Amino acid sequence: MAKELKELTKRADNYSQWYNDLVVKADLAEQSAVRGCMVIKPYGYAIWEKMQQQLDKMFKETGAQNAYFPLLIPKSFLSREAEHVEGFAKECAVVTHYRLKTNDAGNGVVVDPSAKLEEELIVRPTSETIIWNTYKNWIHSWRDLPLMCNQWCNVMRWEMRTRPFLRTSEFLWQEGHTAHATREEAEAEAKQMLKVYAQFAEEWMAVPVMQGVKSETERFAGALDTYTIEAMMQDGKALQSGTSHFLGQNFAKAFEVTYLTKENKQEYVWATSWGVSTRLIGALIMTHSDDNGLVLPPRLAPLQVVIIPIGKGEQQEQIKEKFQPVIETLKSQGISVKYDDADNKRPGFKFADYELKGVPVRLVMGGRDLENGTVEVMRRDTLEKETVNFEGLATYVTNLLEDIQKNIYQKAKNFRDAHIYECDNYEEFKERVKDGGFFLCHWDGTAETEARIKEDTQATIRCVPFAFEQTPGIDMVSGKPSKCRVLIARSY
Repeated sequence: MAKELKELTKRADNYSQWYNDLVVKADLAEQSAVRGCMVIKPYGYAIWEKMQQQLDKMFKETGAQNAYFPLLIPKSFLSREAEHVEGFAKECAVVTHYRLKTNDAGNGVVVDPSAKLEEELIVRPTSETIIWNTYKNWIHSWRDLPLMCNQWCNVMRWEMRTRPFLRTSEFLWQEGHTAHATREEAEAEAKQMLKVYAQFAEEWMAVPVMQGVKSETERFAGALDTYTIEAMMQDGKALQSGTSHFLGQNFAKAFEVTYLTKENKQEYVWATSWGVSTRLIGALIMTHSDDNGLVLPPRLAPLQVVIIPIGKGEQQEQIKEKFQPVIETLKSQGISVKYDDADNKRPGFKFADYELKGVPVRLVMGGRDLENGTVEVMRRDTLEKETVNFEGLATYVTNLLEDIQKNIYQKAKNFRDAHIYECDNYEEFKERVKDGGFFLCHWDGTAETEARIKEDTQATIRCVPFAFEQTPGIDMVSGKPSKCRVLIARSY
């Protein structure tokens, strides 16, 4: 294992390669036989499951219910909302036939030309169209509103350049779709879900995020407003980590979804959609991890505590017996514990392996510890070791896990805050943005200025952030008046 760890590229040498190495070596995911798609391995999927469980609970607390809608969407549905189809057209996978047949040589299969579909089907890139076609049958009067559904599923967007978790052709996500009687209710829902995402990112992922609203150019296709949470990775780049969209009445009008008001008038409903994906695992890796491997927040770590006994024969049995009540106490508190007494791996190998996988707390007991009533505790976030009394160990570990959760959030926040800069000089900005960071700059609100910044620097307007008091000024690019500062960064 020591050899394996040496092969992990150092962040300072090549951050991108470090990330790719870590995804594979920590057993999170691997490339699949299908170009641009990944296999999420059990350890990686266990992190996603913990994310799902917490997010699902938070969604249901807002009133959302889970449902499931078809994977395949009639092509004509995408044509009904002009901006929407334009936004996704280049990424769509299209099903044209419904049958294969054996080839003439009898040694393989070919598409049966006689099995061509009358209308092509699109593998869902997102589900607004199929869902709003369905909502037309579910919504009739004001009593049916609000209608709030969420689905956990996969989507397909044909990507040319892929990277595990961050950008793959197929990925897992959730997508919420809600219908409301008024504009105010829909806008409040979109903003509320942004806060849910931000709370999850900060309290569970220990990832500080910037909340804000996207520029018109960066909006979701078909939305009137897109709200976003933006996280900073250790290389100073931004990662869009969740979005919530106020869709207005665009989809209601496209699919003729109306309701009878209390005053007996027919009105179009108001809509939102919101989603996060397995990209969150990428955010988790790139925000916290180090040159030894993953650093996972305890609340999302598949394995929170590992116990490694060092001893032989009767001593092994005594150590195991001593730990049993501690294990039971921790498990009763919902803490995942593994007692690793496998004799086919040396302790040093185990230490390195659990470090690589980001297990928050490691407990080690040898013969001398057994005699002294002590145990060695190592915390993964700082790699610090401490010898503590065995008495009260369960309480100590519980408190330590909470401390680790807070510490890695604070560390990430300190890093993020130290790399936020106000900038009013375009030449200075062009130089400094190469090294990463979030830049708060005045913007005149035009797409032309936005496009020039992107062309000159590869940086984009991530959002108009809510966290900063907005004052008027002068755009650093055009010299025109500006109503606010926007957050600009290079991004994934």
